[in-house]
Amino acid sequence: MTTALYTHPASLAHVTPEGHPEQIARIRAIEAALADMDLDRRDAPMAADSIVLRCHPQSHVDTLRNSVPEDDRLVQMDPDTWMSKGSVEAAWRAAGAAVAAVDAVMAGDAANAFVATRPPGHHAETEKTMGFCFLGNVAIAAKHALEAHGLSRVAVVDFDVHHGNGTQDLLWDEPRVRFVSSHQMPLWPGSGERSESGAHGQITNIPLPTASDGAHMRAVYEAEVFPMLMDYAPELLIISAGFDAHRDDPLAGLNWTTKDFRWLTERLCDVADATCSGRVVSCLEGGYDLDALAASVATHVSTLKERGQ
Repeated sequence: MTTALYTHPASLAHVTPEGHPEQIARIRAIEAALADMDLDRRDAPMAADSIVLRCHPQSHVDTLRNSVPEDDRLVQMDPDTWMSKGSVEAAWRAAGAAVAAVDAVMAGDAANAFVATRPPGHHAETEKTMGFCFLGNVAIAAKHALEAHGLSRVAVVDFDVHHGNGTQDLLWDEPRVRFVSSHQMPLWPGSGERSESGAHGQITNIPLPTASDGAHMRAVYEAEVFPMLMDYAPELLIISAGFDAHRDDPLAGLNWTTKDFRWLTERLCDVADATCSGRVVSCLEGGYDLDALAASVATHVSTLKERGQ
């Protein structure tokens, strides 16, 4: 077995305004970085509405579809999120890829998987687009793992520099998912205090101070996250893989390096090896310096590939 890579040209049809950080060039940079890597390359399918509706109500689905422009105009959904005529297909394929990755890993068709699609998803709340996000991709994938595969313990780890407020909102009442988010604090969106622990105490937020580095992150994960995950013993590990904690990223103020992302990926794979036969599904979230994004994704995916062989 090897690592499955989910992509689709629809990610290139989600257009944002010139100068917007969540841009088509992000996917092109990732494609170039992974071009020579031996991966099981798969097209991202469209998510079925029935799967999306496990997290979002029909009203949210209708709002998104009814907002699609008929021409090349862009529609502003919120202060940060824009809709083009290709955005809905891209969003549904991003969610569909996360679900398909869960299916492949649970079936043993792939050792692990990386979903390289856009738009990202971890800021999308139940009935609200936010922070470049339309649908809660990892939350949808986690719900699918529970309902379609009969799992009772799924872990979602979000190491994006911004708090995964959308994933938290979508999983707030879900006792079968352990959600962990590490994020810079203070920073947009302003949520993610330790006191936000979910309806069942199943949510753990780990604020990281501005200008802290990879050494600080490693110490916190070793002291808190990994022991908690080992005790929880998930049957599947899903990662919200944002790479904007990199020191070169323009939207935040942490000082991680590419080596820190390799270390974190290795240690999360250690947890998965010990608890769930190495089953890891990783989904792209943020990362807005193109060079740093490309290098960090390449490191992350190469590590997944090494661990899956």
